[in-house]
Amino acid sequence: MLHNSSVWSGCFTALATPFQNGRIDYDSFSKLIEHQVESGVRGVVPCGTTGESPTLSENEHDEVVQFTIRQTNRRCLVLVGTGSNSTAIAVDRTRHARDAGADGALLVSPYYNKPSQEGLYKHYEAVARAASDLAIVLYDIPGRTGVNIEIETVVRLANIHNIVAIKEAAGKVERITKLRELTSLSLLSGDDSMTLPMMSLGASGVVSVASNIIPSEIVALVHAAAEGRYQDARTMHDRLSPLLRALFLETNPTPVKFALEHAGIFKSGEVRLPLVMPSERVRAEIQSALQPFGCASQA
Repeated sequence: MLHNSSVWSGCFTALATPFQNGRIDYDSFSKLIEHQVESGVRGVVPCGTTGESPTLSENEHDEVVQFTIRQTNRRCLVLVGTGSNSTAIAVDRTRHARDAGADGALLVSPYYNKPSQEGLYKHYEAVARAASDLAIVLYDIPGRTGVNIEIETVVRLANIHNIVAIKEAAGKVERITKLRELTSLSLLSGDDSMTLPMMSLGASGVVSVASNIIPSEIVALVHAAAEGRYQDARTMHDRLSPLLRALFLETNPTPVKFALEHAGIFKSGEVRLPLVMPSERVRAEIQSALQPFGCASQA
């Protein structure tokens, strides 16, 4: 069933990983996951960009995956970030996610080494074949990786049975139309501010950063758009826009981790170097943008 692309729709929260004094704070992480489940998200995504996966050790990566699967206890889908610019590491992480009981794996395209389109195809093919019983979601974010998964490459990959969806964060809505015409993949927005535009063109949901802090509101927006209630969805989008902008004034996930601390979900908004906490100006803008949602300061 999980290889059916229609399963991969709705709001998926790209979970932030809470740290305290350099260690993962599993008490706060449990609180965050419960907040998501209770708000009706379709799934959660541990160990993605928002989870600061580049600075997690391999042991920490495995522990976060296992903890998330135990904590959700089948109450929502678990889509694990298993991407790497090393195909061998991506294969190992994806197999671990499968063996731990994940529902799917989200694989960012290899970053820094800038493979050709043929290299991208062979990378994803190798991972998909190595875990052929696990749903695979492609992740296109050229602003971070330096390489775009071209439409023609996505079409080729869509012929692999367990590649079921793509997270689109290229900032080009025309890709949604082309991919909808040429593939049967589920299309997920990878940018909160683009959720409504993309869903109006046929995307089926979002992998959201903002839903860490306001999951009920993002779920409601996605449901309204999926049901064709675009006026309602536009009203929600407009209300959310100041917060969505504030959460990306500096590099994700530093703003959303500050927001989570401000709301009392995380004990600390600590990030790992080379990331640093938001500037005072950005903190003030986040606090202001959170006020309409009742996220009171814990200070």
